Amino acid sequence: MLTSTAYFTLIFLLCQLTEPAASGVLKKLVGALGGSVNFPLNLSVDPIDSIIWVFNTTTLVTIQPKLADKKALIIVTQHRNKERVNFPHEGYSLNLSKLKKNDSGVYRVEIHSSTLQDPLTQEYELRVYEHLSKPKVIIGLQNNKNGTCVTNLTCSMEQGGEDVTYSWKSLGQATNESHSGSTLPISWRQEKRDMTFICMARNPISSNSSNPIFAWKLCEGAAGGLATTVILKLLLSLTLLCCIALVLIILIIRRERRKESIEEKKGLNLHPETLNYSPAFGETSEYDTISYLNSTVPQENAVNTLYSTVQIPPKVEKSHSLPTLPDTPRKFTHENVN
Repeated sequence: MLTSTAYFTLIFLLCQLTEPAASGVLKKLVGALGGSVNFPLNLSVDPIDSIIWVFNTTTLVTIQPKLADKKALIIVTQHRNKERVNFPHEGYSLNLSKLKKNDSGVYRVEIHSSTLQDPLTQEYELRVYEHLSKPKVIIGLQNNKNGTCVTNLTCSMEQGGEDVTYSWKSLGQATNESHSGSTLPISWRQEKRDMTFICMARNPISSNSSNPIFAWKLCEGAAGGLATTVILKLLLSLTLLCCIALVLIILIIRRERRKESIEEKKGLNLHPETLNYSPAFGETSEYDTISYLNSTVPQENAVNTLYSTVQIPPKVEKSHSLPTLPDTPRKFTHENVN
């Protein structure tokens, strides 16, 4: 007679060789990238010999239910899934955590019982999605004729665009309008320039909206676009010329100042230095006028002429000064020595 362990192993090997037909309706599940998902299992048979969870064609988990004296035996076939697989509340519903994109696929559970000729099966289809980022709006070719702006707005996702649906909201009118699809055709007149357009992106686990697109910014350069471009180019050229002229003026001013500085230095070098003599404090310079009685000066003999130098002492001011005598004319004399 086979032991329970051998019987359990035999059932596991038979499941690998044969793939039973599904006996339940396919259940579709969705999960978020990095999140978790629960595969619900309702058991309606008793006793249960074994439960096997399969992902695509690979056995994921094999369970031998608990008995009165034994705990349930759970075997996870792949080591990398041991921390991700869990059976909450001591049940047999599979909980898979830390979801990855490659976890998307078909899951199947097989319930084996000695009371059933064929095992009961239930299939699940899991799709793992990313949380949507902000959608991007591309403005198509713009045309402005007779005051009417005509263009297209296209909404798209840069990444994570699987199973994404798009819709548009037009705000600013008496009644807000909505439009399905990623492309929104626009045709509006100047009196509706206060309108705002917003793209909404959705997938099975999340949604996000674009930045608002203001109608008054559309077609603003379509009418008379050439004139606007010419004006901008002229303004840019004028600004550039002003900058160049300013630089030239600064260079000319600096050059002129340099020339003046050089000329001043040259002028200082041409003037001889003059000694400034100022009498000491308390001294007064006196000058005598020598008047000649005769208009002719006798001829001097350089050899026989004797010169004398007369030094006039400075006046000294005292608190009690002697009475001054009337000035007498001083005479400068020279003698001829024969």
